[in-house]
Amino acid sequence: MAALTIFCAMLLAGSALHKAMARERLAAAASRLVGASPALGPVLLVLAGAVELIAAVCLLIEPLRVAGGIAATVLWAGYTLMLVRRRGETLDCGCDLNARAKPVTAVLAARPAVLSALAAFVSTLPAAPVTLDAPFAAAGLLALYLGASELLAIPRPAWRTV
Repeated sequence: MAALTIFCAMLLAGSALHKAMARERLAAAASRLVGASPALGPVLLVLAGAVELIAAVCLLIEPLRVAGGIAATVLWAGYTLMLVRRRGETLDCGCDLNARAKPVTAVLAARPAVLSALAAFVSTLPAAPVTLDAPFAAAGLLALYLGASELLAIPRPAWRTV
């Protein structure tokens, strides 16, 4: 189960890095998502990125893993609530690596909800040694997650009914 913990930490750290690299775009997205003034966007972005980075580090340090899991659970639950509140609107929520204005649907809100549940699950796991295969399994999970995210970004595919 160490792979799930490492996956969550990698996703959180990657999200924090993404916020640092695409500050302008994501600050605007953060203020729109929260419904705050655009001037507050950079503050919200730094706050979210800091929580993501702290949670990622905590997940990798065994005595702090539970605290990291709880922080990630609360953060992703917050993202879920903000997306649900914006359901039906079209905006760039900052959920993807690329700038894309898209309708906020139940599927889009389900992603952080599932991640929140996963982080809650990770915080309840007993301590497990990190074996050599765990980081590779986590990297594979991250690749699958990012690939699924790109598939969900395809506008009106024939195979999607939601």
